[in-house]
Amino acid sequence: MDIVITGNYEEMGRSAAGIIAELVRTKPACVLGFATGGTPVGTYRELIRMHREEGLDFSKIKTFNLDEYLGIGMDISKPYEIDQSYARFMHEELFKHINVRKENIHIPDGLTKEPEEFCRWYEEEIKRAGGIDIQLLGIGGDGHWAFNEPGSSLASRTRVQALTKQTLDDNYESFYRKAGIKREDMPHFALTMGIGTILESRHALMIVNGIRKAGIVSEAIEGPLTSKVTASAIQLHPGKVTIILEKPAASKLTWSIGKA
Repeated sequence: MDIVITGNYEEMGRSAAGIIAELVRTKPACVLGFATGGTPVGTYRELIRMHREEGLDFSKIKTFNLDEYLGIGMDISKPYEIDQSYARFMHEELFKHINVRKENIHIPDGLTKEPEEFCRWYEEEIKRAGGIDIQLLGIGGDGHWAFNEPGSSLASRTRVQALTKQTLDDNYESFYRKAGIKREDMPHFALTMGIGTILESRHALMIVNGIRKAGIVSEAIEGPLTSKVTASAIQLHPGKVTIILEKPAASKLTWSIGKA
């Protein structure tokens, strides 16, 4: 497990993007796992810059996203601030700015009429692609990965997940309140890759910023392995693991006291 502590958010994003870019250059047809939320935006901006200014070529990659709300999908006719789908987030923050092929983009379909069947298909698509080379990850305020809420099995696969009150509260404050959407109208279920699915990636790349997540970062990395903190499963990852932390997010790691 490699842990990198950076001075600020921008440096964190550049470091993560550099790891992804190196793989894309050495393995142009690689498979990338992407995440949504505020944390990876800096990483995506740096990848866009590399594409525009350095010619980083995404034309052969395949992508798989971690999750999507059940019951909503991208609606390009709506303003971005109103369309709260993760598909729209990825479109606006990354995909429309690089030369990834549309047919190579995979995001859980929040509008599927057969969610369980879709989840099985998504797992098979990852296998057909040869597995995920790098999976970009963040961490939720309660230690969850993707929408694997506390208590999720560490062997879980892509599935439908009910969202906890904390996740609903966090997402409402971060996204839905600003969009003028009532709390009761938020999606209460999501499609998510499972912990077992994530652990099959060849390289787990977790990025975290902000003092607010310092405690849960410490629990995930240094605490006991527990389904109550699903990101603690990173301790089980059999392949390469890189954790890039903005300095405030690393402040409660016991080994880093006085060193970060």
